[in-house]
Amino acid sequence: MDWPTHKDRLGCEIVRLLYENKMILTWYRDKPSGWHLHSGKWSPFYIHLRELSSHPEILRKIGYSLNLLIKEEMPDTDLIVGLAMAGIPIATAISLEGNIPAAFTRKVEGGVADYQKTIEKYGKHSLVEGQLHKARKAVLLDDLVSYFTSKLEGLNLLEYEIRRRNLKDLDIPHVLVLLDREQGGYEEAKKHNVELHSLIPFKSKGIHWLKDVLDKIEYDTLKDYLKDPERFQEYEIQNKLSQLCLSSTESL
Repeated sequence: MDWPTHKDRLGCEIVRLLYENKMILTWYRDKPSGWHLHSGKWSPFYIHLRELSSHPEILRKIGYSLNLLIKEEMPDTDLIVGLAMAGIPIATAISLEGNIPAAFTRKVEGGVADYQKTIEKYGKHSLVEGQLHKARKAVLLDDLVSYFTSKLEGLNLLEYEIRRRNLKDLDIPHVLVLLDREQGGYEEAKKHNVELHSLIPFKSKGIHWLKDVLDKIEYDTLKDYLKDPERFQEYEIQNKLSQLCLSSTESL
């Protein structure tokens, strides 16, 4: 089986497991009022992958799948850096599966401008835990990507550590996520000379892999939202979807 076909099969299997185990939540099944994301925008679905460690079989399958992805698409990778916090267990799973060394970033509140203040608080003045000096090609890893903002901050943090440790031969050409919401992250990565890789491109493939496990109104709404999220920022549409969900529950 060729890699693109095998990749899609793995992505399909995992995205279904995430939905079945409520790590992909929808307004229709889980919360009629929907969610306001970190960006402030309303969404009829929410992806919550911080619970992966509570599902060792799924995490093991993710480690297996992403290790294959690295071998096929980034074969020169010799270090995985998990982005705190959700990227850390995934990086560990890949490391154990593929015997690739792993490191992880510390959690930093605020933006890039706050890094120096944070660094001064730590005894060893390090924001990346793990050995970096033996690596040449690193991949920054996280659970998902929307707009690439947090990934850019993670890259800046890692690049700071590379400069601080004088590791002139270490490069970070790739960012890897389990799921890409496909909201501009790939294009933004390109602007910074980084290639973004994912197992589950949610807008173009992931939502379609879920079609036969979603209710029709659930599938149609999520698909329409992914095409035009701005239209769903109107209160009238949000209220209509909420009422539709509540009336459906009452009829059961």
